[in-house]
Order: sequence, then structure tokens, then C-alpha cells
Amino acid sequence: MGAVAAARRTQSSFPTYLTSTNPSNLSVFTGTVAERLLADLPHVRRVEGADVLNVLPLGRNGAPKVGPSTSQVFTVGSDGLFFNEDRVTAIEGRMADPNRADEAMLTSEAAQILGLHVGQTVSVGFYTNAQTSLPEFGTAKVQPTKRADLRVVGIVVSNSDVVQDDAQKSISALVLVTPALTKQLVQCCSTGQSEFGLQLQRGGADVSIVEREVDRALPTGSGFYLVDPAVIETEAQRAIKPEAIALGVFGGICGLAVLLIASQVIGRQRRFLTDDLGTLRSLGASPAILICDGLIGVVGAVVLGSLLAGGVAVALSPLGPLGPVRPVDPSSGVAFDWTVLSLGVALLVVTLSAFALISAFRSARHLSDPIRQRSHERPSGVAATVATAGLPESAVMGVRFALEPGVGRSSVPVRSAMLGAALAVLVVVATVTFGTSLNTLVSHPALYGWNWNYELESAEGGGYIAGHEANQFLSRDPDVAAWTGVYFDALRIDGETVPIIGESPPSAVGPPIQSGHTLQARNQIVLGATTLADLHKRVGDTVKASYGTSSAVTTLRIVGTATMPAVGPGLGLHLSMGTGALVSDLFIPAGVRNPTSGPHGPNAYFVRLKNSANPSVSLRSLQRIANALDSDPNAAPISVLSVQRPAEIVNYRTMGSTPAILGIGLAAGAVVALSLTLITSVRQRRRDFAVLRTLGFTGRQLGSVVAWQSSVAVAIGTIIGVPLGIILGRFLWNLFAHEIDAIPAPAVPVALIVFIVVGGIVLANIVAAVPGRIAAKTPTALLLRAE
Repeated sequence: MGAVAAARRTQSSFPTYLTSTNPSNLSVFTGTVAERLLADLPHVRRVEGADVLNVLPLGRNGAPKVGPSTSQVFTVGSDGLFFNEDRVTAIEGRMADPNRADEAMLTSEAAQILGLHVGQTVSVGFYTNAQTSLPEFGTAKVQPTKRADLRVVGIVVSNSDVVQDDAQKSISALVLVTPALTKQLVQCCSTGQSEFGLQLQRGGADVSIVEREVDRALPTGSGFYLVDPAVIETEAQRAIKPEAIALGVFGGICGLAVLLIASQVIGRQRRFLTDDLGTLRSLGASPAILICDGLIGVVGAVVLGSLLAGGVAVALSPLGPLGPVRPVDPSSGVAFDWTVLSLGVALLVVTLSAFALISAFRSARHLSDPIRQRSHERPSGVAATVATAGLPESAVMGVRFALEPGVGRSSVPVRSAMLGAALAVLVVVATVTFGTSLNTLVSHPALYGWNWNYELESAEGGGYIAGHEANQFLSRDPDVAAWTGVYFDALRIDGETVPIIGESPPSAVGPPIQSGHTLQARNQIVLGATTLADLHKRVGDTVKASYGTSSAVTTLRIVGTATMPAVGPGLGLHLSMGTGALVSDLFIPAGVRNPTSGPHGPNAYFVRLKNSANPSVSLRSLQRIANALDSDPNAAPISVLSVQRPAEIVNYRTMGSTPAILGIGLAAGAVVALSLTLITSVRQRRRDFAVLRTLGFTGRQLGSVVAWQSSVAVAIGTIIGVPLGIILGRFLWNLFAHEIDAIPAPAVPVALIVFIVVGGIVLANIVAAVPGRIAAKTPTALLLRAE
């Protein structure tokens, strides 16, 4: 119950956290002063904004500190955004007072780059746009328009950065200054780049309408783009789902194990009463009395135990949620999931009480039937075969004890031992199969959409690369096998805004196809699986696509689905696993593809190397190509990017050890259950051990009997558990891969499974040591005196 409740809490953790931040329904990034225009839109209820400021940290002599690190940090001044709307969360220190101009907050990335911590004060200088254009900018010759000493009061995270992919991480190094300071600087020192958070009249229901209104309201060429926070929430939910799945599976297996073990305990308790019930039957007790005898006590124990289990589940609730939201979760602490608690307690009470009733009925029926009472145990054929194989007597008796449950007072739960061993092996094998498949996914980027080696990207996906020159350079590189130039943008597809990769079909390099085929003509489209589901379409259907405010609508046929990579502009709407589309680059207007200033060409190049290429040599060669393309003074900076991981893979570090920990916990529980079963078996067979001692068995031989009994039970459990564990592990992995829209490629760790089998046999002998010692100390005379 605790695991299932934690799974539900983990899955709902991001929506709960997001609600606590007073989120916007639509974000607008623009280089135009547009707050009044946006506020006047008919479906907009509230607008708050923030501006990127020209800021440099100052040294002791007043000279600015300029370097690669400072260029990676953006200082943002707010007029309420991040303080009231889309409120950031302090993970260290506290929120800045919006009415104080001397306080600031940093994201953890900015704090790491700048080497700052909570409580530290930093001197900064604010500059105008005109000053940043001076040749001497960045030196003491250009004095800041305003100086300020800012005290770092908190390390914060925004609601869009709690769960990130690598495309977003490049723009998450932020310094946030208060509205009090922003009022003094926005007129002089703003870069002109702004973000606005819009809260709409009907919330998310108005997003599509307001997107069209924004398209019409903002000036053409203002360079704005829109982000639907619902997309961020969807991506976060998909990234968090692995923890929830792992916890849910753990809870389900635990529940099954609890029911099995408790049922065995109830049946064992009923067997202990066999003699007393036989006496009652001899005295004339009816079957109804035999059924009721002890049933009330068992049911009472079940009810009390189930209520205690619910209390333990509540006590464990502060351990949830797991995953990236835990540090910012506003509902941390004890939680009562009444749905799970009520259903869990009811399931335990009803199932175990029903089993107790069935067990009591069978026991009464057995005692009421003289023929059944005189029935004898059928000997095991395997035990008989072992007896004729020339093995030691201790081995023969151990195999017999492992396979023959006995009758009457000497009956033992041999099936419980085998079932416990099978369950332990099944869980461990399923866990390592799932874990190995997860490691395979993380180590093979093509499985999560990165079907190339490097990406040449201009201005984080928002600039352009000189296409003619880039093609010449890449064609001359002996290590390059293929490349494709791509554009990043967004289309309206059946009324939904979808991030796209625009390429010239057929392309040499592109995202891996899951179903259907890749682009072969202009009137075709390939969708991510999540986008396909959101549009309620299937491969072979058609969609209506349009660009921006254009009234031109084109019909496209869906020819396939692909695992989309995490690429595109970090600040804007970009592709991620399952989300996005692959279309012809001709859908992007010529005016957008060929800007009036700067180079003409794509936003990025996907580059695949030859298998024989040396990675480090090839990287240096691509970096030289990027530097050569950077020589154009009108071109944006070009970066050479290695694998960009989606949020699901980034989050793997959080949940990577979870399957192993859960599997070890379940295996440990199964080992304990096996130990208790063996101890119970030895106690039930104490008369058999006394007879063996009378016949001359030494204490060592009795210990060997128990070891053989344990080894046989585990060996049979292994034969059953290994194939079932592989099947379960592959099934769970395929389910997981489908949920995150990765290419399913389950891996079976043969060597590790062999080690588990051998280790299981060794562990069985170690576990058998205690019962073996008990058997060796069996009081022979005391037990046989009554025989």
C-alpha cells in the first residue's frame, strides 16, 4: 500500500507542484515591447513579464568581469513574473523580497558558473544597449549606467526547469532581480528580449484562440514565439512516469507476495489445529463447528493486521514522492491516500478471510470423511529415482523432504518453499533484465531519437548556418558519412501547435522510424507517437497544416511515426521524445529560411560519422568547420553538440538505482520467507529427524539433509523463475519503452542470470545453516517417547 500510494503521489507530484506556482497558460517570448498589446487581447485575463538585462559582474577595481562563464548567465528583471505568476521555488535560502532592490536569486546552474552561494554579495554593473555596442565594452573604459550590490538570498528553480532535457539546460543559468530594481533599469538597460506569462479567461481551453490573437497582434518580423506550458507539463509527466511505474510494480509484487505468504501462514495455522479438530470431531462436533473453530481468531488477526498495514503505509508516506519534483514538492510530509488505503485494507481483509474460510471448509471436510483421513501420501517419483542413483542417504532424504509434503501432523509446506524460491528468482531476473535494458537505452542514443553523432547548431537552434559553405566543408571531411540540414519551427496541425523539423526529403540523416516510413514527398508528414495520439490519428490518415497566421492550409498524409530527438531552440517550443513532427522544409516560408541579414541556410546540421572514424579527431574537425562558418560577422555563433538527452533520459540518474533497490528488497523478503519456511519445515519434521538420528544419522548428516532440501527447492524455483523472470522483465521493459516512445530493445544479461542461478544455490545452502543446526539438536528421546 505504501509503494502504490507513493507511485500515485509521484505521478501527480508535478501537477501538484505546478498548481502551487500560479502557472501561466501561455508564454510569449519576444523582442518587442508588447505587454500592453498582450493585456488587451480579449481572452487574456492577466499578463506579467520579465526582461533580459545588460549586466556584468564587477571586480574590486570596478572593471567588469568578462569571460565565457559570464556569457552563459542571463540576468532577468521581473515586473511580477517569477514572483507572483510562474513563481520560482527556493531550494536553498529563501525567495527575494520583491520590494527590495538589493536582493537577488540564482538558479543552481548560475550559482555554479559564477561561484556564488546564499548570503554572498556581488557587485554588478548595468549597461545600455548603446554601451554594449561600443568597441571598449567589457573594459573599465565603459562605465556602467548603474551599479548595485546584490545579496544572494536564495537558490531557486522555475516550474519549467524542474524537469529538463539537455536542450533546455543551456538557457537555465539565470539571475533574477526584484521588481523594485527592475523598475529602475527596464527603461535603460533592457536587451529588448522579454518573456510574458499570460493567464487566460478559460485557462488552457483558450490557448489555441490566444495563439492566433498573438499572431495577429504582434508586428510581423518581431521574432516572437509561443510556448504552451501544458506541453512542459506533459513532458514532465512522461519523464517522471518511470519512477511511478517502478513503485507501482514493486507495490503489486509486494501485494502478491503478502497474499501468498499470509495465505500460507493461515493454512499452516489450520494444520496445527488438525489434532484438536480431530478430537472435537471424535466428540461429535459438526462440520459447522469445525469450520468456525479458530476462524474468528484468524479473521480478527487479518483485520488487525490489515489496519496495521494501512498505518505503516501512512508512516512511510513522507518518503514520497520520488523523482525530480521531491525537492520542490509543496505537499511533503505525511499523506493519506484514502483510495489506496481503503482498497488495500479491503483487499487484504476480503482475500485472506476468504482463504481462511476455504481452508477451514476443506479441513472440516477432510476430518468428516473417514476415507480422506486414511489416505496416504503419494511418494515422489523424483525422490525414488534419486534413491536408486547411488547418492548418499542424506541427499536421498533431503530430496524426499523437499518434494513430499507428508500427511497429518508431519505435513510440511514444500510448495511454499518452491514458490518462495521461484518468486525470489523471478523478481531478481526481471529486475536485472529491466535494468540492463535501461542501461542499453541510455548508452545507445539512437534508441531515443539521436540517430547521428553530432549536431552543428546556430544560436541554440535560432540562428542560421551558411548552407553552401557548410555543405562544401562537410563533403571534404573524410570522417563524415552523411549529413542533413534542418530547420526548427512550429506548425499548426489540426489546430494544435506542434514543433517540427523541416528537411528536404528524402534526407540522409533523420530520427529513427518506429512505424511506417520516413518522408519521401512534400505532402507527407511523420509524427511523434504522443503527437499522433493527441491528434487522434493513425498512420495513413491526413491532417491539415498551416504556418503561423497564414490562411493557406495544406493536407498532409501521415506516413510514419518516429522517436523524436530533444532538439530545437531551448527557450522555445522544441521537439522531445514522442512530441513533434518531421515535414518538408518547403513549409517554412522563404522569407524565414532566407533572412534579410545573415547567412542563408538551415538552423542546424545532423552529422553522422563513418564507423571507422576516430571520435576525438572527428570532433576536432567538426569544431574547425564550425569556427570557419563562424567567420561571417553577420552569422550567429555555431556550436558542435554531442548527444542531447531528452528529459526522460536525464531523469534516469534519479531512478537508475530504483529498480535494483526494489528488486533487492523483494529478493531479501523472499529469502526471509524461504528461511522461515525451512525453519517451519524442520519443526514439522522433527519426528522424522528424530527417527533419522535413532537410525544413526549424525548432526552433520542431518544438516546435509536440510541443505539438500533447501537446494532442491531453490533449484526447482530457479527452473520456474528464470524463464518467467526474463518474460516479465522484457514485458515491463517494452511497456516502459512504449510509454516514453523509445525504440524498444530489451536486453537479457545471460552472464548475470547465470551468476544469479549459481548464487541462488549457494544462498540456499547458507540459509539452510540455521534450520540444519536446529535439526542437529533435535531431542530424540523426548520426541519419540510418545510414539
